[in-house]
Amino acid sequence: MSTTIKLSAPGSGYWEVQVLYEDDHLLAIDKPAGLLTSPDRYDPNRPNLMRLLHEGIAQRKPWAAARGLEYLANVHRLDFETSGVLLLTKDKASLTHLTRQFESGQTEKQYVALVEGAVSDEEFRVSARLAPDPARPERMCVVRKRGKESVTEFSVLERFLGYTLLQCRPLTGRTHQIRVHLAHRGCPVVGDKLYGGSPLWLSRIKVGYRLRKGETERPLLERLALHAERLVVLHPVTGQTVEIVAPWPKDLQAAVKQLRRHAPMPGSAYRPASQKAGGDL
Repeated sequence: MSTTIKLSAPGSGYWEVQVLYEDDHLLAIDKPAGLLTSPDRYDPNRPNLMRLLHEGIAQRKPWAAARGLEYLANVHRLDFETSGVLLLTKDKASLTHLTRQFESGQTEKQYVALVEGAVSDEEFRVSARLAPDPARPERMCVVRKRGKESVTEFSVLERFLGYTLLQCRPLTGRTHQIRVHLAHRGCPVVGDKLYGGSPLWLSRIKVGYRLRKGETERPLLERLALHAERLVVLHPVTGQTVEIVAPWPKDLQAAVKQLRRHAPMPGSAYRPASQKAGGDL
């Protein structure tokens, strides 16, 4: 059985989605950046992962037929530009069981984020209430009295001149939680236009950078530098611990390598945090 699920939306894109874990009840995939998890409330016609999967099942695509799939549902969501572990279920009972796990905080979620600025603390915790921004409903904002409680723990993985690589462990599951917490802390995620993050440009980190005549610089990393690298749940049938890991995407790995080359922080080296998982960096 293929470990790659091929999806396409005419005129919109083509995606090869890697399967990270699978059994009779669960299917975990590595969601690519630049693909919605589910329909956009403002533009339902935009391509989204769940619609493409459901269409593939209905059309008996090879990846669906080989698995005998008749049902798939997502237990949680990842933002449009966020890559990494996304857990699906093959039956409604498993969906109900895992949804309760997520809601009660029984799961372990771990992300890696490249952020702007220097972070002085090796570890820190952000606890803040979040609510939709009244002026911009697509955004979330920190509020004092209203909104929902949200907590994220962070650990420094590596420091660069002007940038920091962080491990992020959300203890609650609010919309845009990690992104808002980091922006609130003063270190927005690279490429996070919605919350003040800028693309990563080689010209800003490489001494003596020069463009050839007629060339236009392209950013090293323009999309949101946030990756869901690890998820731990209890299996809905066996009760055993299931750990799912997604390798860091190539664009994030390439960006970090360029930072190490052109913006190293003296005395700083990549230091794995607890339960860290990732690419070969």
